[in-house]
Amino acid sequence: MSLPLLHVAVLMGGWSSERPVSLMSGEGVAKALESKGHKVTRIDMDRDVALRLSEARPDVVFNALHGTPGEDGTVQGMMDLMGLTYTHSGLATSVIAIDKELTKQALVPHGIPMPGGRVVKCAEIHERDPLPRPYVLKPVNEGSSVGVAIVTPEGNYGNPIARDVTGPWQEFDELLAEPYIRGRELTTAVIGDRALLVTELKPKSGFYDFDSKYTDGLTEHVCPAEIPDEIAQACKDLALRSHQLLGCKGTSRADFRWDDTQGIEGLFLLEVNTQPGMTPLSLVPEQARACGMDYPELVEAIIAEALADAPKATKAGAK
Repeated sequence: MSLPLLHVAVLMGGWSSERPVSLMSGEGVAKALESKGHKVTRIDMDRDVALRLSEARPDVVFNALHGTPGEDGTVQGMMDLMGLTYTHSGLATSVIAIDKELTKQALVPHGIPMPGGRVVKCAEIHERDPLPRPYVLKPVNEGSSVGVAIVTPEGNYGNPIARDVTGPWQEFDELLAEPYIRGRELTTAVIGDRALLVTELKPKSGFYDFDSKYTDGLTEHVCPAEIPDEIAQACKDLALRSHQLLGCKGTSRADFRWDDTQGIEGLFLLEVNTQPGMTPLSLVPEQARACGMDYPELVEAIIAEALADAPKATKAGAK
């Protein structure tokens, strides 16, 4: 694949809880593009983002934002109105995929196995458990395992959960309650129409939370995962089908839990991340590298798909 020299605006930062990750992703993307000779305008998103994009007049925008409002359809809608070509998924897909309950409604009827559960008001969990313990509480529309709590019979949250104990119930009005699936953490990246590999994530302690994801040395990545071929193929098939059913573009990453005592019946999709991280510790670049694609090639592949899907693919050189 060879791209013409382009002017790329790299949109990063923002004000979500994932701002630090987005800044790392964006800077990595910007440096990769510059190494290939492209002109790069770095934009740390603020309330004047539309004006700054209009002034930059890029050939394409690389959306390196994570969380809201850069991953939930808000920024996508703005760029659609501005007539900008941008990477990753569009408005409708972003609205659905950022919402874990909407994702279930879109995927489960098509045979994608996902955990049960329901959305609960936080006031309810201070009165009674919404599900039998152990269960998981998580925000409906946050990424990077922000605000996730695992409630176990012997846990120290109280029974019922006490209002004054630190947890996501102090930050959100409602949460998604799901049964806890014991076993192993697996993830599969999709680029374009291809599922790459399966990585197993082994946190040194606790579970795969925000710190474990982005702090070097806290999680072991086994890539490719040492799992039966049947499970690896199922992860790749489910990741690609979910990517296609949701209408994802560019790249996505599907996260799974696998209860290895249950065989294929123990594999469940947790969520699809439409704008996965591009930091040095991120999983999509790691899987791409294991498949023979270096980081700058990955970035250009994501941009190439955005240009191919645009009404009029950019042909001019860098401005």
